[in-house]
Amino acid sequence: MRKNKILYSFLFSTFLILKINAQQNPEYTQYMYNTMMVNPGYTGSVGVFEANLLFRSQWVGLNGAPNTGTFGIHTPLSNKNIGLGLNFINDKLGPSSEQTVAANVSYSISLGGETKFALGMKAGARMLNVDWTKGRFYDSSDILLNSNVDNKFMGVLGSGAYLYSDKWYVGLSVPNFLRSDYYDDIKESVVSDKLHYYLIGGYVFDLSKEVKFKPSVLVKAVDGAPLSTDASANFLLNEKVTLGASYRWDDSVSALVGIQFLKDFFLGYSFDYTLTRLNKYNNGSHEIILRYQPSQRSTTIKSPRFF
Repeated sequence: MRKNKILYSFLFSTFLILKINAQQNPEYTQYMYNTMMVNPGYTGSVGVFEANLLFRSQWVGLNGAPNTGTFGIHTPLSNKNIGLGLNFINDKLGPSSEQTVAANVSYSISLGGETKFALGMKAGARMLNVDWTKGRFYDSSDILLNSNVDNKFMGVLGSGAYLYSDKWYVGLSVPNFLRSDYYDDIKESVVSDKLHYYLIGGYVFDLSKEVKFKPSVLVKAVDGAPLSTDASANFLLNEKVTLGASYRWDDSVSALVGIQFLKDFFLGYSFDYTLTRLNKYNNGSHEIILRYQPSQRSTTIKSPRFF
């Protein structure tokens, strides 16, 4: 039992060090339904009001493992060229918790046919708290672990470009350009945020009248951390049921399932199985998303969107 506690303490310390130094943003397996969180250019692009709620429990069974909740809403304005949105993120890891709230705005132009190009901006704030007494690795002789972080305020300012039609999309974004110092009252442990670069893309293939194939990819690059690549393949059956799988390079494989119900709601679930040695200490990761998107009534929208 004591051996397990020592192992958990080591793992928690490692996770937090990676979180602070590499500044890894939360991971999402169902990123294709949660795009505004990583690219503000997506804001308002679906042509109608949209709201989604996501919860992710990572590495279940490992105390102190990451838990992330997000909520986002966005809509186009009356002229359809401007989109406005708001998102909230609550991210917890061991003794640390961070809340982010940000407003999003985008402006799109038509490139002919169904193709549009949008530029988006994101602005907001983050609040970080770290209570070292909540970790089993608390060491009364370590000055770092005796100095909690209380309501550390940091700004958020990001941008993104998003090119899309009714069948495909590609986007490039930096969710936050601002670099803030953590633990600035302890000079030996000052670290700064790292810039995150996201590349996202996807396509909708009509395999038959009843079946659509929706591959997608998300690549994340951040200084000080390995390149993260997610490749997903979803099949949409009768525009109601989604079945798919995903692979995060050198990290995990995932199964995805979703259902469209009550006409305007989508419920999606994914399960991640860890491929690294960490799989001995957890029971996988669960993620669930609920999306509300009312039927598109505008006659200017010639075909429905499936992403």
